[in-house]
Amino acid sequence: MTSTNRRVRVTADEWLPLTDALDLIGITRATWYRWRNRGYGPEVKRLPNGHLRVRRSVLEAFMEELEIA
Repeated sequence: MTSTNRRVRVTADEWLPLTDALDLIGITRATWYRWRNRGYGPEVKRLPNGHLRVRRSVLEAFMEELEIA
């Protein structure tokens, strides 16, 4: 009898949905779009379905900049 252990693969540099990124930063979607219009905020990628994703490493670097400022 064999048992298969499935491991959830979590990468350190995963793509986060925009809603998760906003929760981590602690801002609203309105603030996000205001920052985006001013050219401020972490770099995002738009998927073919229109959803936005933020790479975790980019988000963490951005949050470090917020702490310094």
